[in-house]
Amino acid sequence: MLEKSATGGKDVLLVVDVQNDFCSGGRLAVPRGEEVVPVINELARQFEHVVLTQDWHPAGHHSFASSHPGKKPYETVELAYGTQILWPDHCIQDTDGARLHGELRIPHAELVLRKGYHREIDSYSAFYENDHTTHTGLAGYLRERAFERVYIAGLAFDFCVRFSAEDAKREGFEVAVVENVCRGIDIEGSLRVTRQTFETLGIRCV
Repeated sequence: MLEKSATGGKDVLLVVDVQNDFCSGGRLAVPRGEEVVPVINELARQFEHVVLTQDWHPAGHHSFASSHPGKKPYETVELAYGTQILWPDHCIQDTDGARLHGELRIPHAELVLRKGYHREIDSYSAFYENDHTTHTGLAGYLRERAFERVYIAGLAFDFCVRFSAEDAKREGFEVAVVENVCRGIDIEGSLRVTRQTFETLGIRCV
């Protein structure tokens, strides 16, 4: 349980990418990803305000290994905005894999923000696409709603949660990652790098 002072009217819970393809049996399964679902349901009941994000790729997205002949998942390529890890095809628009996990129960969520729908740019963060200049609009939404603190939970800790937390901090919000309500992938030490980055930026894990 979070303290009551941490779940007031200025606080919002950001639930990142709890989708079928990121859970067991999915195309890009995060180890034990589905374990977060009941805990997130319980956590969300402590918040008056909740925002959900949803990876929402068109078929043939440039972050898919299948879009690069001869490349395999988890290899990298250089795209216009920098180095891109190549992923298995996942969270393709209007497929079962892209749908929010069927046991996710947050009926009072006020916004579902879709990201990654531009074919040529991946989008880990809920605030920016991977070029770090294309906004999703989330920062403006949160500011217009006068939120000050963003609590983040979901999948995966070392990618979409990490970059969402970093960008929320850069946008001027107080940020806390609810680490036991996240799961990570850990590609080439990405979990370690994530924790180091959080410490450097002053992002709390609670």
